[in-house]
Amino acid sequence: MIKKKDDTLICQLKITLKNIEPPIWRRIQVHGDITLFRLHEYIQGFMGWENYHMHEFRIKGQRYGKPDPDGEALFGAKTNKDKGFKVCDLVSDGDVFEYVYDFGDDWRHEIEVEKVMEAEAGAVYPTCLAGERACPEEDCGGPWGYQEMLEILKEPEHEDYEHYFEWLGGEFDLEEFDLDEVNGHFDKVQ
Repeated sequence: MIKKKDDTLICQLKITLKNIEPPIWRRIQVHGDITLFRLHEYIQGFMGWENYHMHEFRIKGQRYGKPDPDGEALFGAKTNKDKGFKVCDLVSDGDVFEYVYDFGDDWRHEIEVEKVMEAEAGAVYPTCLAGERACPEEDCGGPWGYQEMLEILKEPEHEDYEHYFEWLGGEFDLEEFDLDEVNGHFDKVQ
């Protein structure tokens, strides 16, 4: 756990969407004293998700999200309320944990705590430092549906090409990553 628990400590995290090739990732910096729920909101913005679905963090054998008594009774896995836990209380330099978004599509993200450091004077947090590739569209079928969609979009004669082309609103550039645009999402969650 991070020893100093105030807003002067910053966690640098690398978030990588699992089961996608080539990898889609973001390197971000956040205050260490934010709740896991707030980290969830930040991940939504940095990755380009729309926050339509349930989520869960899996850290050191524990689950954090929105507890569902019916789900716990059915599946036997206790979920701790993510609004009640701070990042700095759960992770340390070098830790790796998982964030799952949309249990139907099963978007799994590996989050590596790259370093914990003092905040820079005048710096604004949260911030995205770097990343690669556009985030998949919501509800496209998870990693496997996304990969299939990309293959179909390479073949204009494919019977489902028009469907995906229209659904995406035209061209979709897998390689597109605009750091300024990604950081611009935080007007919504500040």
